[in-house]
Amino acid sequence: MAEDLKGCQVVCKVTTYQLQTLCRHEGIVCLELGVNRKQMHNFEVEYLFDYKRTLVPGRKTANATGVPKEREFYLVKWKGYPDHMNTWEPRKNLRCVELLRQFWDDVFLELQRQKKTVVPNRFETELSSYLEQRARHRQSLQRWEAQINSVGGLTKRILVRNRVDLEGPPNNFTYINNYKVGEGISMTTMAVGCECTNCLENPVGGCCPGVLGHGFAYNECGQVKVKPGEPIYECNNMCRCGPDCPNRVVQRGIQHTLCIFKTDNGRGWGVRTSERVRRHSFVMEYVGEIITTEEAERRGQVYDRQGATYLFDLDYVEDEYTIDAAHYGNVSHFVNHSCNPNLQVYNVFIDNLDERLPRLAFFSNRGISAGEELTFDYNMQIDPIDVESTKMDSNFSMTRSPKKASLVTGSPKKDPLMIGSPKKDPLMIGSPKKDPLMIGSPKKDPLMAGSPKKRARMECKCGTDNCRGYLF
Repeated sequence: MAEDLKGCQVVCKVTTYQLQTLCRHEGIVCLELGVNRKQMHNFEVEYLFDYKRTLVPGRKTANATGVPKEREFYLVKWKGYPDHMNTWEPRKNLRCVELLRQFWDDVFLELQRQKKTVVPNRFETELSSYLEQRARHRQSLQRWEAQINSVGGLTKRILVRNRVDLEGPPNNFTYINNYKVGEGISMTTMAVGCECTNCLENPVGGCCPGVLGHGFAYNECGQVKVKPGEPIYECNNMCRCGPDCPNRVVQRGIQHTLCIFKTDNGRGWGVRTSERVRRHSFVMEYVGEIITTEEAERRGQVYDRQGATYLFDLDYVEDEYTIDAAHYGNVSHFVNHSCNPNLQVYNVFIDNLDERLPRLAFFSNRGISAGEELTFDYNMQIDPIDVESTKMDSNFSMTRSPKKASLVTGSPKKDPLMIGSPKKDPLMIGSPKKDPLMIGSPKKDPLMAGSPKKRARMECKCGTDNCRGYLF
């Protein structure tokens, strides 16, 4: 029996950190794990959640001014150890600068909420309990942030912040970076590509856009220069050009650090940029599960009862498919509405030329400052005249003329605002026809049942100066 077990190996189910903690706890030196005698009593702080100041014993004053000399202590939760091993530690023993900063941010935020200006010598039980909840809540958000950034395809980091309340990651939501194709839907990939070596300066046959009768969508800086309603055709996997081709913008993914954050005005989660975004730059795609219109109708009835939906119709030419980002989606799942938005949606085709299945890409319609929230208008409107023009309309997202074609409604039979049939009018960028797109807190924005024409008007909470007052 022993002969048969020679060379047998079993995967250890304990992490390296847990083994290191065990060695320190038992006083065992293990150089392979990096535990030596000098490190024997070094432990990692998981979080801090209480505080007190005490007078130094035997000394009433520290100097001639009569100021009492005090020592600060923090209650420490040690990583890898149970709660009954928490200890009070003097400030001099703590080297966790970031955890100390977070601790005091939480303290001052709560004292401000309680309208207190003085830090007490010893915290009340209520305050220390809140600080522990905040610390554990932050850990849950950090785990969610790590999970988001572990998903393949991300080129920039997605941050998660909530300084408003203790709401954690959304339930029943899976973060993805690529579309999830639903049952019975086939995505046809490109069979041919362009032969250009420099698609911008020397396009062969007009490059991929020219072959399909359209102009080049981007300038040399990768900024979109065609009007909303005009499709974008990027180079694909079969093209001769390389990954740095100026006609590969959306497919390169998010190029700005974005932050999912909890809004403080009752609009649920939102998204802001952590760095400046230039005008007409690509920001993100609207990613989710691609389903049929029939399935969208069925799900829409369920979402109506739940009070929110993330259905976005792909009605560029025909209304056959819908993107549902309720349970599978990327950062766009959390983008809120605004009557004065800074994002505009475009139909984009890359490896799939089926006009019923465009990719939906958000581009900035103006320069966006670092820290500014990203929004788009759920009732988007564009100019149906001269869609072939490549001259950028600087006010394309704010048109209010009666001649404008509304993007929110779907079939012309149901919406008298639609100009032309879907097959003749390529202006219809994915729109929540059956279920108006409600991104944010379902509890804050209840969805009325029925078609858009029959639903009660829905109050808008964007708070902009030119707010229409209602979403739909």
